[in-house]
Amino acid sequence: MSVLFPDKKIAIVHDWLNGMRGGEKCLEVFCEIFPQAHLYTLIHEQGKLSDVIEAMDIRTSALQKIPGGLTHYRHFLPLMPKLVEQFKLDDYDIILSSSHCVAKGISYADHPFHISYVHAPMRYMWHLFDTYFSQEKVGWGVRLAALTARPMLQKWDVETSSRVHALLSNSQNVRKQIQKYYYRDAQVIYPPVDLEQYYPGGTKQRYYLMVGAFAPNKRTDLAIKAFNRAGYPLRIAGTGQEEAYCRSIASANIEFLGNVSDDELRILYQEARAFIFPGEDDFGITPLEAQACGTPVIAFGAGGALETVTEQTGIFFYETNDSALYEAIEQMEDNWKNFDPHACVLNATRFGRERFKMQMSHAVEFGYQQWKQRSGKSKSPLP
Repeated sequence: MSVLFPDKKIAIVHDWLNGMRGGEKCLEVFCEIFPQAHLYTLIHEQGKLSDVIEAMDIRTSALQKIPGGLTHYRHFLPLMPKLVEQFKLDDYDIILSSSHCVAKGISYADHPFHISYVHAPMRYMWHLFDTYFSQEKVGWGVRLAALTARPMLQKWDVETSSRVHALLSNSQNVRKQIQKYYYRDAQVIYPPVDLEQYYPGGTKQRYYLMVGAFAPNKRTDLAIKAFNRAGYPLRIAGTGQEEAYCRSIASANIEFLGNVSDDELRILYQEARAFIFPGEDDFGITPLEAQACGTPVIAFGAGGALETVTEQTGIFFYETNDSALYEAIEQMEDNWKNFDPHACVLNATRFGRERFKMQMSHAVEFGYQQWKQRSGKSKSPLP
């Protein structure tokens, strides 16, 4: 695909760059569409992103140089709105923000067209507040600080949505959140699954698999408690803020793999008996990567999983406790051979990478042209 808008000055804004999670896999495609763009972000840990992203002209905020800014960036959440507003983007033609925290709140004069791909409204401050800031996990001091900052951050999150001319969402689930919190609508463009990287192969083994960051909303702790009880082998790939706690409560049947290579991950997906997805995610790419490898999924029946997992490709549980997940695991033990790998693969093909790139390119191009034509290039947000 040729470079889109080669004669325009383009900025991409992403919350932070310190690993290749679902949001960064979307960002990688944005960088392929706009390799000429400048990439703005709060922090950047070099070497933790794909070659495509690392090759961009990356520009960071003041948080990059603050002591502890890279390692404890979450502690600076109340300051992030001001930090992202420090970027000077007035002379750009097009801004594409990739936002689950503050990136969509970028500030600028009335010259650029701003389109935002919203992975989620600021989930820490909205419906997942208690998941991230439960006193059991963070202590009363951190929870009190979060409660104090919450009204201000919610107000800022809502007000800055009006800075965006066109909103895109990664799922119907997030579209509903945007309608609820921002009182606006958004076009749904599902994130990409790399079907060239993930495909069936190998022989099924005895273990179950979980992949992702040890973030509160992923509910790795719930999976560990259920597998402590079930006793079946569980392998967990990834790292994150709750890793130490999760390791401390895990039995010997649970193996922590840390970060793994792309090839190692593909083999893990291919050979796992089933994939475990116990949290409520905005969308969730990993269940689709597992399905692309012919592996069924055990998922919590809420959020994005309802759009990516079907009754033909997995088993849902509907209560956020280890007993409900344990029952789903036992159900999978009895039925995993009945899941057709071809059905899993076929479901994943609906979310291919080239489809995402084409839809994003069309959305940016159409949105920009529509914006230009509105009332003699009006700068008011699109409805």
